[in-house]
Amino acid sequence: MTAIRQPNLSRNQRYGILLIVYAIVLVGATSLAYGLRFDFVVPIEHQRTVQQVWIWVWPIKLIALALTGQFSSLLSFFSIPDLKRLSVGLGAVTVGLLIVWSFIDGVYEMSRAAILLDGIVAILGISMTRLAFRLIRQGTSSTGGANLKRIGIVGAGAAGAALAREFQIEGGMQPVAFYDDVTRKHGTQVHGVPVVGSVEVLQNGEEPPVDEIVIAMPSAPGERVREITNLIQNLKIRCHTVPALSQLAQGQVVTALRPVDINDVLGREAVDLNTNELVGFFMGKTVLVTGAGGSIGSELCRQLANLNLNRLILIDRSEAHLFEIHAEVARKAKSVPLLLDVLDKDVFKELLQEYQPEVIFHAAAFKHVALLEDQPAMAVRNNVWATHLLASLAAEHGVEFFVHISTDKAVDPSSVMGASKRLAERLIEGHAFASEGVHFISVRFGNVLGSSGSVVPIFQKQIEEGGPVTVRGETVSRFFMSIPEAAGLVITSAALGVNGDQFILDMGSPVRIADLAEQMIRLSGKTPGKEIAIEFSELLPGEKVHEALNSADEELTDTPHPKIKRIEQANFQDSEWDILLSELEEAREQGDDCALRILMKFVPGFRSK
Repeated sequence: MTAIRQPNLSRNQRYGILLIVYAIVLVGATSLAYGLRFDFVVPIEHQRTVQQVWIWVWPIKLIALALTGQFSSLLSFFSIPDLKRLSVGLGAVTVGLLIVWSFIDGVYEMSRAAILLDGIVAILGISMTRLAFRLIRQGTSSTGGANLKRIGIVGAGAAGAALAREFQIEGGMQPVAFYDDVTRKHGTQVHGVPVVGSVEVLQNGEEPPVDEIVIAMPSAPGERVREITNLIQNLKIRCHTVPALSQLAQGQVVTALRPVDINDVLGREAVDLNTNELVGFFMGKTVLVTGAGGSIGSELCRQLANLNLNRLILIDRSEAHLFEIHAEVARKAKSVPLLLDVLDKDVFKELLQEYQPEVIFHAAAFKHVALLEDQPAMAVRNNVWATHLLASLAAEHGVEFFVHISTDKAVDPSSVMGASKRLAERLIEGHAFASEGVHFISVRFGNVLGSSGSVVPIFQKQIEEGGPVTVRGETVSRFFMSIPEAAGLVITSAALGVNGDQFILDMGSPVRIADLAEQMIRLSGKTPGKEIAIEFSELLPGEKVHEALNSADEELTDTPHPKIKRIEQANFQDSEWDILLSELEEAREQGDDCALRILMKFVPGFRSK
């Protein structure tokens, strides 16, 4: 199911029809007003007034209608807001005529009653005409009888009501029932469609039968969406949903239906960045994002582009990914795409001198656990040394905020990737300890839905191929959040943070990967274990059964944002700082054995397997 189709008339055709109709109604309203005023025997002097004065009034009224948006409305749409604008436009002209009447009374015979009646009749006439267009459209679109799809709508709120109204107008789909959890709505009607009860009544096979279900609850928690989705899928009914609140806020229409996806059932929402504090913090700043072509980096760029920046600098070493994100954000913000390896110290130094960014988001990193287990030198070089290099250059060139993106795998790490990110966190702590002008901040969070290499796109591909879906371990669980939510919270953390802050994002409850696989199979319209098999395999080297967001010695405290927690830990110990930097410098161009030695020496508890 796609977005609702629109009328086929062109804009000029619609304007032409409305101009003719409005002109006829206005002339007819004046004639009727004078007829009512004089019992349909209009004195000759007043007939002369109509011919000499009102012939100029009608164009003025048409202009008023245009100014109040009456020509830009679709023919088949007319609602309370349209009526309000119509009344304002014609009411203003009527009041103006009454004022002018007092000045021309001696020249032309004007009737105050006729002027008032004309305004009232004109408003009523145009309103009835527009309603007639709507009823005609609705009537013609509703023909087809048994060919109409019977639609059940879950959610008898504003989104559901708007959806039903559009279905009724556009045709092809007939809303036959609303389902809602609010008991006081049961037995009522919305646009003539009954609210029959909660969605659970479908299990009883009660009338009316439906062909498809639309979930119109953009603010519903993921747990409830998951319950509804499971129920509908068990009944073998096709299921769709309206956009989430974050999408509606960006201008997507309610009727732009799409299949329910895993983001809906997990209930993760994007973060509202349109706050005065946040906009004020970033307005006019030059912001640099490393790893701008990655999952998190690209979403950071999308959201930052809406914050009235002076300039957005995009850094990535992937030409294709950099091209894509730059083409997207260039429409919203002044942006500069630069192909650059973050290990290239000289080029990066020149970049900072030229553009002088106030804020750096360091999202560039190697993140695939299994790959890095066999290449610890690359992990240390890209995740540790590059972070130190950029932090040092930031301190030298007057950067105000340096935000390092970390991961839950840095907590009690069991993998080379996790250990490298934990060491990067320690380096940011050290730079914060040594810095006076830069605010060094780390933000830690878990998996994001749909990122490259994550289980979601892997499962999707396996489902498309007919299975089996491969899950590593029956009890394995992970924290998940959406990419827009993670990026929004990272940006918010930058505005909240002070030098040395480490933040953890609220990831909710961990999700069992096997449950995630089953849910994705159901969302595809298949039955887990029957139509699509699930196979379990062993964990890869470095992987944990369960992840944690903080270690036992890290205490969490609240921040002004409910989804951001601050890590309170022991003060940074600088006794190993010089030794760490010295050994990093020494090991920068050495091999895997040296990299492993550094990770095991400076990351407490980490041991190579």
